[in-house]
Amino acid sequence: MNKFNIITIFPDMFNSPFSLGVISKAIEKKLIDMNVVNMRDYTIDKHKVTDDYPYGGGAGLVMKPEPICRAVDNIKSNGKTHVVLLDPRGAKFSHKIAKRISLEKNVTFICGRYEGIDERIRDLVADEEISVGDFILTGGEFAAMMVIDAVSRFIPGVLGDALSNVDESFEFDALEYPHYTRPASYRGISVPEVLLSGHHAAIDEWRKKKSAEITLQKRKDLVGNMVLQERYKNILSEVKNNHITKVNINVVLLHYPMYDKDRNIVSTAITNMDLHDISRTCKTYGVRRYYVVTPLKAQRSIAERIIKHWKDGEGGSYNLNRKKAFESCEVRESFLDVISEIERTYNCKPKIVGTTARKGKTNISYDEIMDMVVDEPVILVFGTGWGLTDDFFNITDYVLPPINGVSDFNHLSVRSAVAITLDRMFRTYDF
Repeated sequence: MNKFNIITIFPDMFNSPFSLGVISKAIEKKLIDMNVVNMRDYTIDKHKVTDDYPYGGGAGLVMKPEPICRAVDNIKSNGKTHVVLLDPRGAKFSHKIAKRISLEKNVTFICGRYEGIDERIRDLVADEEISVGDFILTGGEFAAMMVIDAVSRFIPGVLGDALSNVDESFEFDALEYPHYTRPASYRGISVPEVLLSGHHAAIDEWRKKKSAEITLQKRKDLVGNMVLQERYKNILSEVKNNHITKVNINVVLLHYPMYDKDRNIVSTAITNMDLHDISRTCKTYGVRRYYVVTPLKAQRSIAERIIKHWKDGEGGSYNLNRKKAFESCEVRESFLDVISEIERTYNCKPKIVGTTARKGKTNISYDEIMDMVVDEPVILVFGTGWGLTDDFFNITDYVLPPINGVSDFNHLSVRSAVAITLDRMFRTYDF
């Protein structure tokens, strides 16, 4: 039998949650023993006070150390117990932690309230601290319920089917595959044919692939762990490549309107290095189109001659890699021309994402932008000179964070900025 001790000032909160469902049946079968401890029983004053004002001042109240320590001491007088403090500062609760705690035969949970607990509790009685997420609850009681429910599933006999927790989300550091039941077709959506085939090997392969796809789409942070599992090694690269081929990024190098160092609005000159190096970077990261935009006819003419030399002329014959890099490079007169072209190509309005070295404009992260660019066209705009004008940001949908180094020097070339930005966007897939 596994025993859970819960130290709380609201013991009645635990009556209903554990009187229903799987946990209640486990209690009936004496697989689990719930011991809800009223913290107030361990106070010594007539008002049964469990909290007090914080030293140093400040809002709220702090839970006193004496009642908690006395409660834990009394529990320990009957045998060894593993003490868990439920607190936002703790390790984030996970599938693996739940599995580990299920191996403890006697566990005590301390439920904090108010502004928190006296710091000395951590040193005096807590064996570990657990947080159920990056949010604040009104009390540790709700966290205790979640942890006990998750832990109980690993206790032998609690689940009706011994295999119920084997294929679940997070068991293999991945989210679970989709589930279907009768009817086979509902409101125009049919169950995948493979699940009706009776071909168990094909079904297992489909489930593994779907699990990898969903994890990659919903929780890319898990993929680094998932790749270590033998279960996914043979299919993860395929899923990743299929996902990346759907990414629709178009890079624009804008030469007007730009600021100069005195914040005058100017048109900047196209450079040969920008054409070559950014073309190579865009090709490396699978950018659909690299547009060089300037209203100056003479500048466009120079750029078009350079591009033609490498695409169709002697340069391409001499250097096939450079020819390939320039395949996606185009010159346009205005940014509106680019937008119109992409709208015609994909039959939808693209999302415009600006970049800047200036602070205070960011409204999307690199990871968030990657969730958006699958199947949906995105224009990633880079400025030249001293950067995009403030007015330009009025037409952008999003702005990426500036690239910060380790010093206060902040004058990267646009070629470096493009490479770093694309690398940060795609680093999620670096596994």
